[in-house]
Amino acid sequence: MSRIGRMPITVPAGVDVKVADGNVVTVKGPKGTLTQKLSTEMIIKVDGTVVTVERPSDDKDHKALHGLTRTLINNMVIGVTEGYKKELEINGVGYRAAKQGKTLQLNLGYSHDIKIEEANGITYEVPNANSIIISGIDKQAVGQAAAVIRSKRPPEPYLGKGIKYVGEHIRRKAGKTGK
Repeated sequence: MSRIGRMPITVPAGVDVKVADGNVVTVKGPKGTLTQKLSTEMIIKVDGTVVTVERPSDDKDHKALHGLTRTLINNMVIGVTEGYKKELEINGVGYRAAKQGKTLQLNLGYSHDIKIEEANGITYEVPNANSIIISGIDKQAVGQAAAVIRSKRPPEPYLGKGIKYVGEHIRRKAGKTGK
């Protein structure tokens, strides 16, 4: 049995979970609504405030989908109740971020500014010029938005300049040695 897959998901008050035909799961909560089509091979049962995921057999593919399906549903429940956020840190002389309306403007040492629009359900906050907070209800979309921003100037190993996640450790290399 999958240790993660067999754990029941407790649905908090104010959250509504519905499973339609074809395993289309809809989760409604105080922060919004998420809908996702999951594998039709998994058996998803909603009993009041508990959601359980079962697999039809011990086939290798079913074992792989068991924990995944349970985790995806749990992420949806957490997303509509608490939401998700990723924090990025900008290091480098002259590197900075600013927010203008719904546009995130990044000055990362290129000849032009990089402008990124807020996608549906994703919001950017810029508490100061060297940090960005990405928040939303969809865990996958928040992580993807953070990865896209980080990819505009990934941290380099010699001086550590660039955009990194808060708490991320950058392995540093020694520079040139003198004669």
